[in-house]
Amino acid sequence: MAAEKHGPLEQFSVKPLLKIELGGLDLSFTNSALAMVITVVAISVFLVFGMRSGRLVPGRWQSMAEGSYEFVGNLLRETIGAEGRKYFPYIFTLFMFILFGNLLGMVPSHFTFTSHIIVTFAMALVVFIFVTILGFAKHGIRFFSFFVPPGAPLAMWPLLIPIEIISYLSRPISLSVRLFANMLAGHTLLKVFAGFVVALGAAGVVPLVFIVALTGLEILIAFLQAYVFAILTCLYINDALHLH
Repeated sequence: MAAEKHGPLEQFSVKPLLKIELGGLDLSFTNSALAMVITVVAISVFLVFGMRSGRLVPGRWQSMAEGSYEFVGNLLRETIGAEGRKYFPYIFTLFMFILFGNLLGMVPSHFTFTSHIIVTFAMALVVFIFVTILGFAKHGIRFFSFFVPPGAPLAMWPLLIPIEIISYLSRPISLSVRLFANMLAGHTLLKVFAGFVVALGAAGVVPLVFIVALTGLEILIAFLQAYVFAILTCLYINDALHLH
């Protein structure tokens, strides 16, 4: 993403850390890839060390690890039902990857990969393809009945079916843009207010207060966006399994 040096958008620039070219393709290891690796390592450390003790009365770390399992488990039960149990590993991985990616993006100088549309769209596209394959695998050609609103008169089908198809095809776009836009806007705003604090010096108390408030809000949004992405994925899976 083009950005003026040291401007509020400079933090989103993808920079190669290790140049790799193969067959004319640029496969360089970038700061975005490094941020994803750090995120995976952080999740692994959190879960492995959190559950290692296995105490009957859990400590704080174990409680947080168990709470994350329980949170996603409840999400699946409430949206899909008993059938959702088999999709727990996928939803849990998706939720934790987005959550930790968002939260680690709050650390100064850490790259926020969820602020890039190509990353969020890739995740949303995988969800879309998975849900579509699941729907056809379970229902076969009857899956097309999903695009016919129940109870709609036959005369309305030529109007309603294209609308339903467009709505279905727009899922990966809406799912990816929601996460990308929220993270991009929040981090840009934080960078702008941080610039005011530096420029105003001792008089920058008001922008500093805004930064503290925005940081708290961004942490909440980091969790909320991971939750929204996960619950919408659960709802899409429920649609594929049960149609209307």
